Amino acid sequence: MWIRLAFLAVLFGITAPAMAAESVAVRSPRAVVSLVSDTDAPAPDTAYRLALRLRLAPGWHTYWKNPGDAGVAPDFSLVLPLGAQAGAIDWPVPERLAEGPIMTFGYSGEVLLPVTVTPGATPGATPGPPEGAIEATASWLVCDKICVPEEGKFHLDLRAGNGAPSREAVLFSAAERATPRAVPWPARIGPDGTLAIATEGLGPAMVADAHFFPEVPGQIDHGAPQLLTVAVDGIQLALKLSGDFKADAPVPGILLLVDAGGQRSAFSLVAAPGTVSAPGLGVWRALGFAFLGGLILNLMPCVFPVLAMKALGLIGLSGAARATARWGAAFYTLGVLAAFGVLGGVLMAARAAGAAAGWGFQFQSPLFVAAMAWLMFAIGLNLSGVFQFGGRVAGVGHGLTMRGGKAGYFMTGLLAAVVATPCTAPFMGAAIAAAMVAPPAVTAGIFAAMALGLAAPYVLLALAPDLVRRAPRPGPWMDVLKQALAFPMYGAAAWLLWVLSQSMGSPGVLAGAVGFLLVGFAAWALGRAQLALGARGRRVGLLAAAAALLALLALAPGLTGPMEPTNGISEERTEPFSTARLAALRAEGRPVFVNMTAAWCITCLVNERIALHPAAVRAAFADRGVAYLKGDWTRQDPQISAFLRQHGRDGVPLYVFYPAKGAPEVLGQILTESSLLQTLARAGG
Repeated sequence: MWIRLAFLAVLFGITAPAMAAESVAVRSPRAVVSLVSDTDAPAPDTAYRLALRLRLAPGWHTYWKNPGDAGVAPDFSLVLPLGAQAGAIDWPVPERLAEGPIMTFGYSGEVLLPVTVTPGATPGATPGPPEGAIEATASWLVCDKICVPEEGKFHLDLRAGNGAPSREAVLFSAAERATPRAVPWPARIGPDGTLAIATEGLGPAMVADAHFFPEVPGQIDHGAPQLLTVAVDGIQLALKLSGDFKADAPVPGILLLVDAGGQRSAFSLVAAPGTVSAPGLGVWRALGFAFLGGLILNLMPCVFPVLAMKALGLIGLSGAARATARWGAAFYTLGVLAAFGVLGGVLMAARAAGAAAGWGFQFQSPLFVAAMAWLMFAIGLNLSGVFQFGGRVAGVGHGLTMRGGKAGYFMTGLLAAVVATPCTAPFMGAAIAAAMVAPPAVTAGIFAAMALGLAAPYVLLALAPDLVRRAPRPGPWMDVLKQALAFPMYGAAAWLLWVLSQSMGSPGVLAGAVGFLLVGFAAWALGRAQLALGARGRRVGLLAAAAALLALLALAPGLTGPMEPTNGISEERTEPFSTARLAALRAEGRPVFVNMTAAWCITCLVNERIALHPAAVRAAFADRGVAYLKGDWTRQDPQISAFLRQHGRDGVPLYVFYPAKGAPEVLGQILTESSLLQTLARAGG
């Protein structure tokens, strides 16, 4: 008997792979490949999914439908039961794989390439194998340092049943999360290759990075950088075009967005050909504005005298003296770069410390926006002459500029940068605002561009000293220019007040306006103190300025409250999340939907637009009396953090539905209208 049982067990072990929802695998040292199904027993007239499953050895990869500059995409064909049809492959989002000088798109580790099979009698269909039998033929290319083409044949026997999920169904769920969703925003591509997506609702601080994968090879340069510009009404990517690009043809592909929390969201889109308008401030514009701002600083009263002291010494130089002036210009430039490097490092360190303390995602913080508005207003008041910076610093610097040798030139550059800091030019204001939310490399580049702009005139004069005679002399025109440049600063402050109104509403506008009043009073009091002849007048002015600034700090708590709600289901019926409110609703026996979101979470915003905002979903919530609790994790609320950890998550989105009776259900991170309605229907209200 035991021998017979052992024989049956061995026989079952041999035949089981062909009877289960995964075929016998084709194996090589590079990959293990099989055919899998999301059900062992498909229900009659109900679609199910099959997939080619590739498990790649470490270091090896295969390719996407557009392999990039080299490679071949996997391909497989199916022979299905009579009348059944298979759809196209639902390709997951690929990785960018640099292979020497070329760029390819593909997958490493494990990847699933699913198709949807629709059963039913199809007129004219080619007869297939017996009912329930599925045959597949596939080929794939795997590469490391070399590329090896592989192929295989696969067989599955699926018995008719109730459509219950197979063990492999979890693979399909994971693949679905990696599959791009239809983009909810219109997309256009210009004849110059600028890809524009009107991402209404995504602010400049929400999108940390983006990349576009074209479905069709040869349309763009796959390895070229894609410069990202994020404005309040959309994003743009500057794509480098390739030979097969046609300006009058649509361009399909995948847009990959990375939000400020590091989460990736992928969207399939078809960019229509058309005209693309100029975007907001981008990387190259920020660098250009930084250079122009540094250039304009040379005309400021706080900088021009320092430059003039050294520049006048260049008149009449010749021979060896001119060579000395050239290396002197180099050390002057090094001094300017050193000073701006320190300033940029301080900014990045402060930004990193702020993020570590929970201040991150700056422009989603009303307090940060208000502080930037007040700073721009203070700079404008300084340029208008209400108060002054740095008189003593300039006096000390006069002695340093008179020193000779390399140290003297270096210190002159250092001094020019130090005394320039309170004289922020309009272009610099825009560039610094971009630097506050840019990646560290871009921030460093912006400050280097400012330094080069400030150093450029002196370098030019050192290379051509005859130009000194044509240079303008210090005079009243400098004060007029300085005062005129205050108005762009006031404009920037007004724009930031509008940004504050978008997140805090009328209370935010009131707090920002009161802040302007206090900053103005502090600037006026400081200016009076600077003009006072006696020590008593200076003390009174300084004390008044300090009191106004302390009052300004008192506004901070009012700017750290919750943001006003934006998109979502009938926000008038949405309640802020709290554990106490959740417990009370459950005690009442009411069904509850919990949405954990954040202002910087792109997936959250898309889910609200696609799945939570439709009228059918709002009606279903209302009909079933579902309470909707919304947790805003933008500023990392401890209650929300604890709720996330309780459900095994360390980030948003998180959706949990509590039926009136029974256990709660954690929904997927990718919501659809149909899946949400199905969840409500299963609960029965």
